[in-house]
Amino acid sequence: MTSCLHGCIERKAVHAPASNPPIDPELLLLAYRSGVFPMADARDDPELFWVEPRRRAILPLDAFHCSRSLARTLRRGEFEVSCNRAFGEVIRACAGPRRDSGETWISGRIEQSYLELHRLGHAHSIECWQDGALVGGLYGVGFDRVFCGESMFSRVADASKVALAWLVAALRLGGCRLLDCQFITPHLASMGAIEISQERYLKLLRAAQFAAGAGLAEAAADGDAEGVGLAAGFGALLGAAKSAGFSSSPGNFIAQSFTHTS
Repeated sequence: MTSCLHGCIERKAVHAPASNPPIDPELLLLAYRSGVFPMADARDDPELFWVEPRRRAILPLDAFHCSRSLARTLRRGEFEVSCNRAFGEVIRACAGPRRDSGETWISGRIEQSYLELHRLGHAHSIECWQDGALVGGLYGVGFDRVFCGESMFSRVADASKVALAWLVAALRLGGCRLLDCQFITPHLASMGAIEISQERYLKLLRAAQFAAGAGLAEAAADGDAEGVGLAAGFGALLGAAKSAGFSSSPGNFIAQSFTHTS
């Protein structure tokens, strides 16, 4: 998962036609299932390239590092957190220019492609709000037992960290097995992300997709055919917090759950 300040990458340049149509959703999902994702050189760039990093960042869901300061922020409930309430606003915020170059890897073409993927139920967002204003969040692509984090942003301190904590907690309950972060950054490393080879990543990716069939069968048996994934996990997280007596403070429930499992 990149921040809006995207760093250096290794890539395979396979340029698309300059006619600038959105990426076909089936092609985009096939790319993710194969360990590849698109990027662009600028906001108004009509072309894109497909990236397959030699080194890949993942965040093991059982190794998320919730610092004491983040736990305090979660317990205080400084943010209202939602899922899929404002996907378009989140991706536009993530597409803002980087401080170092003034450019972004999220072109208008890529934005439109993910908006369509979201409409089809395969791209999701977590939002953080303060006084009704969107102040942080993240978005990514979900399929089988995999979630590929794309980008995050923060307009106030700790907003992106809170969004990531909620994401991890929801993915745990949603049956996810692999959280892909694409490229390692100090921000992600401080929260438990590690870097592995692309070869190792592809093995984990295949295993998570292979496990999805059994997971969906179990969910269907329980009367919930959509029982795996971020949206289902987010709903389960709110339900678990309510059952534990934290309906008015789910952040406190999340902080407590990380404390007990770390």
